[in-house]
Amino acid sequence: MSEIAFIGLGNMGGPMAANLVEAGHTVRGFDVVKEAQDKAAASGVEIAATAEDAVAGAEFVFTSLPNGALVTQVLDAILSAHPEPRLYIDLSTISVAEARELATKVNQAGSGFLDAPVSGGIAGAAAGTLAFMVGGEAEDVAKARPLLEVLGKSITHCGDHGNGQAVKACNNMILAVHQIVLAEAMVLGERLGLQPQAFFDVVSNATGNSWALSVNAPVPGLVENSPANRDFAPGFAAALMLKDLRLAMQAAEDTSTATVLGAIAAEQYAAFVDEGHGGLDFSAIINDVRAKKEKK
Repeated sequence: MSEIAFIGLGNMGGPMAANLVEAGHTVRGFDVVKEAQDKAAASGVEIAATAEDAVAGAEFVFTSLPNGALVTQVLDAILSAHPEPRLYIDLSTISVAEARELATKVNQAGSGFLDAPVSGGIAGAAAGTLAFMVGGEAEDVAKARPLLEVLGKSITHCGDHGNGQAVKACNNMILAVHQIVLAEAMVLGERLGLQPQAFFDVVSNATGNSWALSVNAPVPGLVENSPANRDFAPGFAAALMLKDLRLAMQAAEDTSTATVLGAIAAEQYAAFVDEGHGGLDFSAIINDVRAKKEKK
């Protein structure tokens, strides 16, 4: 069993840390939010006073934080306090450039670094069914794999440092576009007199099927665990989708890649979040589609 530090015990990090404890590992965690600390402690995570305290003696350090600037701040403090070699595994969604800069910094300090963003949302974190897309050295991926297998059902080594973030940006750009066009199609069907169940029964078994429909259907009653059944309480919040789309658009700009549909999706989610809906599941974008009508 391993000694693990887990920095960031929020909606994603908390359940992941709990699953590592359940698997028999010793986990010391830190979060700035008292509620997150208390919830993690109830699941067996040892709560440290600081991130640096959590890392003392740990062989592996997981970070699950809101943005790249915070990951950099935390890792700078840890590397200064604890320069001993260990493996850092960042589960956050940050930019490709930030991941590569962090990898260089950590490697120069004598430790290993993996960027390992996740897909699967809060439900996947709790169930241990996340998908990990991992960038870094193959040797480090092999070391981390037994722990990642506790947390997820799919672990894919995507290549060099930053490639995990690259896949995450591409994947979520696809997902955002899918969710929007699904919303448009469902609203069009409604206005043509088509019942949502009939739409679902056909499209979920036809060429228009997608995760956005079969798992995250934005109409209540079609899929058992869809956020639509809970007034769009988030599995993956619209504000987080917007964050990921902005990372994808930055990557597109950096690589001179035309992402026409991705840019439209980013604009639409930006407007949706600006209207105050950032805390809803990103599938709630169907409400935005319903509220707008094509000018004749």
